[in-house]
Amino acid sequence: MCGILGYSHRKSALPDGFLENAIRDLYHRGPDDSGEFRSEQMSMGAVRLSIRDVAHGHQPMYSPDGNVVIVFNGEIYNHTELRPELEKEGFTFETNCDTEVVLKAFLRWGTDSFARLRGMFAVGLYVKSERRLVLARDQMGIKPLYYCAQDGEIYFGSEMKCILAHPRVKRNVDHAGLNCYLSLNYVPGPYTLVDGITKLMPGHFLEWRDGTVRISRYVPELRRVPMKISLPEACEELDRLLAASVKEQMVSDVPLGVWLSGGLDSSTVLHYAAKAYPGKVKTFSITFKGRSFDESRFMDEVSAHYGTEHHDFDLAPTADIPDVIQKLAYYSDEPSADAGALPVWFLAEMTRKHVTVILSGEGSDELFAGYLTYQANRYAETARAFPKFLRGAALSAANLLPVSDDKIGFEYKVKRFLQGSLMSPELAHVFWNGTFSEEEKRELYKFADQRPLSEVVNSMRGIGGLEKYLALDQRYYLADDILYKVDRVSMAHSLEVRPPYLDPRIVEFAAQLPEEFKLRGGTSKYILRQLMKDKLPKSVLTRPKIGFDIPIHHWFRAELRPLLLDTLNEAAVKRSGLFDWPAVKRCIDAHLQRKANLGYHLWGLMVLFIWMNEWKIEPASKAELRTAAGSQDAVGSSSLSRA
Repeated sequence: MCGILGYSHRKSALPDGFLENAIRDLYHRGPDDSGEFRSEQMSMGAVRLSIRDVAHGHQPMYSPDGNVVIVFNGEIYNHTELRPELEKEGFTFETNCDTEVVLKAFLRWGTDSFARLRGMFAVGLYVKSERRLVLARDQMGIKPLYYCAQDGEIYFGSEMKCILAHPRVKRNVDHAGLNCYLSLNYVPGPYTLVDGITKLMPGHFLEWRDGTVRISRYVPELRRVPMKISLPEACEELDRLLAASVKEQMVSDVPLGVWLSGGLDSSTVLHYAAKAYPGKVKTFSITFKGRSFDESRFMDEVSAHYGTEHHDFDLAPTADIPDVIQKLAYYSDEPSADAGALPVWFLAEMTRKHVTVILSGEGSDELFAGYLTYQANRYAETARAFPKFLRGAALSAANLLPVSDDKIGFEYKVKRFLQGSLMSPELAHVFWNGTFSEEEKRELYKFADQRPLSEVVNSMRGIGGLEKYLALDQRYYLADDILYKVDRVSMAHSLEVRPPYLDPRIVEFAAQLPEEFKLRGGTSKYILRQLMKDKLPKSVLTRPKIGFDIPIHHWFRAELRPLLLDTLNEAAVKRSGLFDWPAVKRCIDAHLQRKANLGYHLWGLMVLFIWMNEWKIEPASKAELRTAAGSQDAVGSSSLSRA
């Protein structure tokens, strides 16, 4: 696992010491080795976390004639299959690492090589003789890749800090990205929160040649037509695919373990890992002892079932949470507004003391319909049969329910569901897992614009039923929230995380399963439960999904209240030029006075302001403020306290 970066300099040379400093900023991603490449037009660098062929694999790596240079971040699990195929073509190898296979595959098949790679990756290849840079990212977006193309130059990196470091890059807020962030609590690609910096989308490659950029897909969109297959046949095939994926991803020259929540997804990964591993598997968990959402008894039961060497960390409010939130602002580059980043930080910190590689359960929910939002979509179809005024009246009545301190309490679910029932199905789906509605955003944000979010939620035209929402979450929520969060937090601790569910073979198989194999009645991930019913403890199969985050509603009224009020103060909000202070204050007051549970909304705003301060992001200009003032509709009383 590595970090990569690169800068063209056709018009002017890089400042002295710049490349070395930029590489140093990525050392957390690869503390074992680093290297750089310089030419008249392009400079690139890499840091390496040595996982395979530890003694070799130095980057940047060169083709035998020195014409092609590669910097590579990721793991290619089928590199041992590609190697003999390339050897038959006349290629020879000097190392056993996968980077060399990626380089030789590119020399043989060009950009068609990316579709042959099974794994997680972000790669940069520079062809000196053609003055041509090629960037590519794995098809699920497990590994990040940012770029900035301006004035005929291109800058790229595994993290946005690589690009922000360049003196020619301005640090202005991107309003399209921020509009989406305020609705979703994450930034969907290709947007970022900095104007001019873009995410390369999963499954795409970019070619830059003498100042011109071209972007293309290297894999087709998933075929989402249900196959004709019985449930027993599907379970048998899923069993084969999971066993193969986990076994393949357990290959490592350094210590390895499994993240265990005690839920279906991670317990399933552990089941196959225990079958493939000759010794005791190391497992790692976060607990919330004494809280209603603590999962420690399930973790202990699964750990005992497989005889693992188990480690856990209890995340109590006494932990140094404000300090970690500040660190997240640095390592995330963009606001990690998923509150689950906090427990993942402590989990990664503990895990890295014991192993360098971890297997995790990311992706299962998006492949097999594990979230409550998929069930809510169906319930909302029934609710929308009732007149809109009745749904509005029900929402008004729900707003009278007492506010709880539960992480996601009954009243919170009811209010969010009824609000969503008043929206279009696509908008409701992302709203249930998001934060501010379009109405609330217009009151709060001076540059509110519904078009960027509309483009995201309407991007799955032509796909119907449950598959539309699965496709939407796989493209955006999985890549830009879940995988983004895990990558930044794990890499901050030089820890490699591998998600076996996101093997392309499993992804393609899941896309073609009948809907009823995923969501049957009120049972989510039906096929996975059927597959594991005789393998895992019964409690794991029947327990409700809890979710891996923190009791943010309560903590903002208690331990985190000072940080909230210090960050979202009147001076800071007005100085930003982005938000209406009275609307922000209404939001804070409604939460602290227990008129509403707005913890997730406030978390997103708080980490946004911490991030802007950390990275010196420029506030709105006076010209922008005049434009916003001219286009801003008059608003009435706030709906924030009714969320």
